[in-house]
Amino acid sequence: MSDWCDSLRELPWCPPHRVLLLVWTTIYSIKGQPLALPLGLYAVQLTISWAVLILLSAAHTPGLALLHLLLLFRLVMSTALIWHPINKLATLLLLPYLAWLTVGVSITYHLWRDSLCPEDGPPRGEG
Repeated sequence: MSDWCDSLRELPWCPPHRVLLLVWTTIYSIKGQPLALPLGLYAVQLTISWAVLILLSAAHTPGLALLHLLLLFRLVMSTALIWHPINKLATLLLLPYLAWLTVGVSITYHLWRDSLCPEDGPPRGEG
C-alpha cells in the first residue's frame, strides 16, 4: 500500500499522511463517543489481565495477582453496568467471564494463602 501511495502525485493542499491518520482517528473517536467509556474499560481489562498472567507466571507474586484480579472483577462489573443500557446482550456475555474470574480469584487466593504459610498452613477441613 505504501508503494502505491508514494507513486501518486501529491496535491499541494493535501496534508501529510500522519496528519490524515490522526484526523480520521479523532473523527471516528468522536463519532463513537457513547462507546468510548465501555470500550476504554475493556481496554483496561485486557491490560490488567495480562498483568495478572505476568504476576503469577513470571513474578510469582500471587498477592499482587489477587489484588489485580479483584480490580479486574470490579472493572468487569462496571463494564456490565455501563453496557446494560447500550446493549443487553453484551452485558449477558460478560456473565460467564465474571464466573470465570470468580474461579480465578479463588485459585489465586489459595495460591496466595499457601505461599504465606507453606508448611504450617491454616487447618483444612477433614473430608
